[in-house]
Amino acid sequence: MTHFGRVAFATSLALLPGMYAFGVGVPATRLPLVEVAGSPDAEQLAQADAASAGVVTQEQIENRPISRPAEVLEVVPGLIATQHSGGGKANHYFLRGFNLDHGTDLSTFIDGVPNNLRTHGHGQGYNDLNGLIPELIDTIEYRKGPYYAEDGDFSSAGSVHIRYKDRLDGDFYQLTAGEHGYGRVVGGASGEASAGHWLAAADVAVYDGPWAKEGNERKVSMLGRYPGGDASEGYQVNLTVYRNGWDSSDQVPLRAVEAGIIDSDGQIDPFLGGSTSRYTASGEYHAPIGEGRLLVNAYAVHYAFGLYSNFTYFLDDPANGDEFEQRDDRNYYGGTVKYVQQWNSGGIPQEFAAGVETRFDDIVTVGLYHTQALRRTGTVREDSVKEGSVAGFVSYSARWTNRLRTVIGARYDYYHATVDSNIAANSGTATDRRASPKLSLILGPWRNTEVFANVGRGFHSNDARGGTLRVDPNDPGQAAASQELLVPTTGQEIGIRTNPTETLTVTGSLWHLKIGSELVFAGDGGTTEPSYPSTRTGIELSAYYRPLPWLLIDADYARSRARFSNANPAGNRIPNAVERVASVGAEFSGPDRWSGGLRYRFLGPAPLIEDNSARARSTTIVNAEIGYRLDDRFKLSVEVLNALDSRQNDITYFYDSQLAGESSPVSDFHFHPVEQRQFRITLHGRF
Repeated sequence: MTHFGRVAFATSLALLPGMYAFGVGVPATRLPLVEVAGSPDAEQLAQADAASAGVVTQEQIENRPISRPAEVLEVVPGLIATQHSGGGKANHYFLRGFNLDHGTDLSTFIDGVPNNLRTHGHGQGYNDLNGLIPELIDTIEYRKGPYYAEDGDFSSAGSVHIRYKDRLDGDFYQLTAGEHGYGRVVGGASGEASAGHWLAAADVAVYDGPWAKEGNERKVSMLGRYPGGDASEGYQVNLTVYRNGWDSSDQVPLRAVEAGIIDSDGQIDPFLGGSTSRYTASGEYHAPIGEGRLLVNAYAVHYAFGLYSNFTYFLDDPANGDEFEQRDDRNYYGGTVKYVQQWNSGGIPQEFAAGVETRFDDIVTVGLYHTQALRRTGTVREDSVKEGSVAGFVSYSARWTNRLRTVIGARYDYYHATVDSNIAANSGTATDRRASPKLSLILGPWRNTEVFANVGRGFHSNDARGGTLRVDPNDPGQAAASQELLVPTTGQEIGIRTNPTETLTVTGSLWHLKIGSELVFAGDGGTTEPSYPSTRTGIELSAYYRPLPWLLIDADYARSRARFSNANPAGNRIPNAVERVASVGAEFSGPDRWSGGLRYRFLGPAPLIEDNSARARSTTIVNAEIGYRLDDRFKLSVEVLNALDSRQNDITYFYDSQLAGESSPVSDFHFHPVEQRQFRITLHGRF
């Protein structure tokens, strides 16, 4: 057994007896979740541990116009998902003053399976949600900040837990056609079986996009699940398949557009694109044990990824160009065992939870290569990595009075990684460990209002290759500094949640987050790029209003201040840390067959370099959908994406690049434009 295996096994054995023994002989109860789709009453409201946490149901998703699957995450107040490349590449996420790139510091789980990928070929925490099937989502539970014992890696800004439905209201299909070669067919069915029931669904989509070179996206997602048992004791088995291939339309340099070399929908390097696949098998089991409940989940995932990019054109290699390939092929496995017990002692409702979480990534190949016209011309570095982690977590909550509740928790994580590199000096092992205490204080409810105070420590992991780095992969004769695997974070938050009326819910929070170091492994360059410690402070406001049973209106606003906290000669601004975001929307499903949604989204300005001399402008998008139910079986809907035909940008960067014919690098804005206005029409059918 490996060293990591011995640690995981010993930790599991040590924790499980204590989890079972705690509170034996006390009856257990189940408490409801807070749902923000409506306006929870005081009793439901009293179950949230922070003002910034909530649960969204399918009701808020089904009439929401979206252009990409990952945009369903925008139901999380203050979160924005954008794109800067081809349709199959993971989105960029913005939350709490972070440019989360493709996922770092925002953990995402689908039916208990972690979606973020550590030590990834493109970027740490890579979080590709293009395989989601939005019509099958049952709930989205979100939690912000490092205040929850169950949330570990990549959760400092927040975590999102997506649950698919166990049953469908009825078998369905949808046929969608749109501009720029868009087409989609999605369908699902469910039924009863001898010992449970089954659900199966498939989603096939194609899209070329408005780009000068067609996007050629070809996507397939499939889901099969078999739940059995009941609420007391039951199980679930899930199988999912996701495959995608595309040609990329990366960000373009402003000077090339202004000179007429290309237009904003063009590209400098025509040989860009990628492919990815993910096959997942997972299962869950829950049962009473002693006076509590046991919850178990396990998963196995096979993943492959390849991407061709060129961000600097001819800067590093004026003769052959700077095109490069990133590759990632892996299997990863893991699971969680959790024990929960609830009881009432002396009139004090209490809950204890404890668990063990493990994960092992067997990365067969993670590589970075020089290419020209998709042909490899050299290897920057190529590694195989075995990275494992084990964590134990505990939490205890008690309602001491009708107006006072506390939650105390802790988490301990241990990481071990072995790197086998084509550059011998960069091979080796790295280990790290991190203890993360948590504390929440909840006052109320009174007059349907609660006040929350939260504090906690968390972390995010860095690329394991950075932990064993000794020489620069681009120049093996040059020494390079390694980095710690786990970077600590500390967060505080004060918030309020209130229901001034039965139809209105309002939340607000003031938060602060400190990161020990924003050291990251740069997947685009194959080396580490150390930065400085940072602090972020912000405010969030959100409201949900249901003036009529069939109409829901929501609005949110977030403002943040992100700074490097140590003296940085270049300046203290954090590039791409968006300062303001806002959204307003309405969804309705009327009694007269009409339904629809309207959404306004604002992504605010941001510094692009440390001295704030180059800045990204704000972007405003309006999407709309209107639908009409023809009869009990058929519905017709029309989406208008970017309804105001905004000519702004999805994302903007500022860095050095060099075009063919230029004699030296040029510092310039590089941007990816918002897709122009387009219409999509969908026929919804039920069997």
